[in-house]
Amino acid sequence: MDIESFFEEMPFADLLGVEVTEAADGHAEGRIEMRDELSWHSERLMAHGGVTFTLADTVGGAALVSLADQPVPTIDMRIDYHEVGSGDLRAEADVVKFGDQVGTVDVDVFSEDGTLVADARGVYKTGD
Repeated sequence: MDIESFFEEMPFADLLGVEVTEAADGHAEGRIEMRDELSWHSERLMAHGGVTFTLADTVGGAALVSLADQPVPTIDMRIDYHEVGSGDLRAEADVVKFGDQVGTVDVDVFSEDGTLVADARGVYKTGD
């Protein structure tokens, strides 16, 4: 499975501009370029929490897909926001557990200057 192409062709991720830049061996990285439409503030580019969440969820899924070699629907995701996401955002994800039915991934989201914006733990369905 071509992971980067799979996520590039995902309509919602494409709408927001989420780009998976790396996905292999249970690790994934991705980014999103901030623009006015993704901001919660009308005068400054500050990522809406939903944008941060979507980046974390997408990159977390990519990390797991790199092991499962199939789509992995999200079962649950918990996110903690630490700072306002300003400028472009990037995410790094690592698989914590890869099981027959369920996989768990930890994700960190950073702002352009390297500040930790949020961390998340996602649970995804890996099998029938």
